[in-house]
Amino acid sequence: MSVRVAAIQAEPVWLDADATVAKTVALIAEAAAGGADLLAFPETWIPGYPVFLWSYPVYLQQEFVARYHANSISISGEQMARIRRAAREHSITVVLGYSEKFGGSLYMAQSIIGPDGEVLLHRRKLKPTHVERTLFGESDGSGIRVIDTALGRLGALNCAEHLQPLTKYAMYSQNEQIHVAAWPCLGILGNAPALSPESIMAASQTYALEGGTFVITSSQIMSDEGARAFPDATGGPTPVYTGGGGFARVYGPDSGLITEQLPPTQEGIVYADIDLSSVDLAKNTLDPAGHYARPDVLRLVFNAAPAAPVTTEGAAEPLPPQGFPALEKEPEASPAPPRLFATAAHD
Repeated sequence: MSVRVAAIQAEPVWLDADATVAKTVALIAEAAAGGADLLAFPETWIPGYPVFLWSYPVYLQQEFVARYHANSISISGEQMARIRRAAREHSITVVLGYSEKFGGSLYMAQSIIGPDGEVLLHRRKLKPTHVERTLFGESDGSGIRVIDTALGRLGALNCAEHLQPLTKYAMYSQNEQIHVAAWPCLGILGNAPALSPESIMAASQTYALEGGTFVITSSQIMSDEGARAFPDATGGPTPVYTGGGGFARVYGPDSGLITEQLPPTQEGIVYADIDLSSVDLAKNTLDPAGHYARPDVLRLVFNAAPAAPVTTEGAAEPLPPQGFPALEKEPEASPAPPRLFATAAHD
């Protein structure tokens, strides 16, 4: 089966949910016009990755924290509905990364939206990384899922989840064929080897090789102007800015790079036409959770059950993460009004 996949390499409108949603809808239309069946967005694309977490002490972040909360979106809100309607209008599957506001908490969320606008999977980053834990909550094992779609078996993870061996193994065990690796702006902290674009792309490529799956990497970029959205004391760019940061690409299940590379500072969409039969060939050689496993020696205990801090008996419970409201139906064409007067014929 041949599928055209696409990955976003673009800059969000930093700390502005409405403007970034509008840009999201435009990018969905552009990808669909390019023939894409599936479009992958970066981690926390809406309202942009919280660069301030790595830039300043906690006591200097409060203004940014307030703005970030105000510009995080709800799974049941109108901003999400706009994106779902765009996916439906253009008949494209969208994997969206965003900061999800649920009650008083934020989560690093990903939603897979089908070509009919319905949400096929909603997940949250299992464990936010390092300073991210000062802003975002944790999730549970219910989001470590690969789902059946018309395009193939599809899954997604955020950022450093690709460095968690057990999380990856749980995904591999579900016969994933297409994987979205969503990354933030790689134009920050690029001089730190563990956080450099080279290491991050190596992790994405390793996922393709280990999992025998296509891996679509999407990432944000940061312009010189964007770096001033998180200014230092003099109004200059955030001190962790190292320039550019775009590394959208697609790796095949043999780990080979199968897309053209955009310059790291350039916004755009990269496309790849993939054949899922390549997954079978790769797994015939290496299937770490299948014929290449040794469960008599090593096994993973995986708790995939959802967990809630409160279970309420005898009362309506709040909307759970998977409880997206149904998207309203498209309006049917109105019948032509009856003609009130006969039209005279003219020579």
